[in-house]
Amino acid sequence: MITEETVDELAARLDDAQRSVADTPSLADTHPMTIDDAYAVQKALLARRIGRGERRTGVKLGFTSKAKMEQMGVSEIIVGELTDGMCVADGGTADLSRFIHPKVEPEVAFRIARDVDVDSPDTDTDITACVDAVAPALEIIDSRYRDFRFTYEDVVADNTSAAGYVIGPWQPLRDVSDLPVRLRGENGEAAGSTAAILDGPLNALRALLDMARRRGFALRAGDVVLAGAATAAIPLTPGVTTCEVAGLGQVGVRCV
Repeated sequence: MITEETVDELAARLDDAQRSVADTPSLADTHPMTIDDAYAVQKALLARRIGRGERRTGVKLGFTSKAKMEQMGVSEIIVGELTDGMCVADGGTADLSRFIHPKVEPEVAFRIARDVDVDSPDTDTDITACVDAVAPALEIIDSRYRDFRFTYEDVVADNTSAAGYVIGPWQPLRDVSDLPVRLRGENGEAAGSTAAILDGPLNALRALLDMARRRGFALRAGDVVLAGAATAAIPLTPGVTTCEVAGLGQVGVRCV
């Protein structure tokens, strides 16, 4: 495992890349990491944002597509954290100058209604009982790595490419396992189904509980959970981008 000093050094490198909007080479080129190392860097990276006054608002899941897992040669989801500095209001404006090479994905979001006891040894805990609402969402992803060259550990260290998110209108929690999804941007679109998210977004919630227990992620009342992408990402460009989830609603953002 890498040292605490190296963890701080790598977190600072990623933080500087994000703040200066300048990409950085893969961390693994010079500092081979274990997945434990990568999550340690991620936590140090988030601590820098919190130290500047941002507030943690939830978590996001990655690699919730079985095809993506196979492509990366992994068998579990990855988790990153969200802050209020990443949040854009539905119908609001996102400044593209904040990002290096942004893309956008259509998602399903959940809202946690009461704290989840992630320290409980009870493996029968039903996380869905702690969730009260669901909504269509957009996630802005922005890998900080040069030429999109990165390893699995690099992605985790980079807070799973978290850059921004937009939440649509909340609705009472219900099954959203196989709803058509359409993502539209000024220079691209994609169509798919919520079934692409681990065969149903509620499965992603259950996988999150396991990861939270093993990796020390808090799940608190009021937290947003982005369950994963329902289609491939498209480039985020100037103009309006929308995500429509059939029967759930629409969410949009204007990029300038």
